[in-house]
Amino acid sequence: MSDGTPDETFTEYLNALEDGEDGRFTNWCRARSEPDWTAATGHRFTEELRAGRLNDAVFREYLVQDYAFLDSLVGAFGHALGDAPSMTARSRLVDFLGTLTDEENDYFERSFDALGVPETDRNDPDLTPTTRAFQDLLRGAARTGGYAETLAVLVPAEWSYRSWAGKSMDEPPAQFYLAEWIELHDNPAFDEFVAWLRAELDREGAAASPRRQRQLARLFRRTVELEVSFFDSAYRWADSETGSDDVTATTVANGESRW
Repeated sequence: MSDGTPDETFTEYLNALEDGEDGRFTNWCRARSEPDWTAATGHRFTEELRAGRLNDAVFREYLVQDYAFLDSLVGAFGHALGDAPSMTARSRLVDFLGTLTDEENDYFERSFDALGVPETDRNDPDLTPTTRAFQDLLRGAARTGGYAETLAVLVPAEWSYRSWAGKSMDEPPAQFYLAEWIELHDNPAFDEFVAWLRAELDREGAAASPRRQRQLARLFRRTVELEVSFFDSAYRWADSETGSDDVTATTVANGESRW
């Protein structure tokens, strides 16, 4: 069985598969993103969130940064919409854009109110290096690539959230802002959309040249790396605000746009 090492080509990955294994391009990209994929989908942040034990200061900082990032995410989906190869694909992307700009935006507003987030932090927050790097990654992929490059960033961003949110738990957190954040990423409509996104990248990636396949895998891997750093940053910035030294970072968050 292939181990998805960074120097392995997609063709070598396919040739190394055992009978019955699924040779999807997105599976190859995920394997090449380890150990960060496992770190992102089993992070302390997501485990504490799902258990309802996440400190409000940490989640508040995370939400502020994520809301600032949302504008870039919407822009990336808009770019994918313009490059989509069919009306069916465009329709799927339009539907999800509606979710981001309506349902998720409403969730942020209610959660900010509950967590006491001031207007300045909602509309013009100080961005962490990781948030800036994430924005640069999305914009760069959309600006210099095509449909496949944009998908290579969007797929891991959405798929990793689906992975940690879909883990079993005894009961949802009591705090609505934690419970609803999980529910937004663990429901049949989101499951179906992530499956569709993966299928799109599977098709585009399998048809790409070996050089482009490596570039798509690098974009995927960098996205996953930044997801881990994004969770880490919430603890670091919350600690700086409270003067606590309880949390130390577990992964690099140097803010470079290494894609």
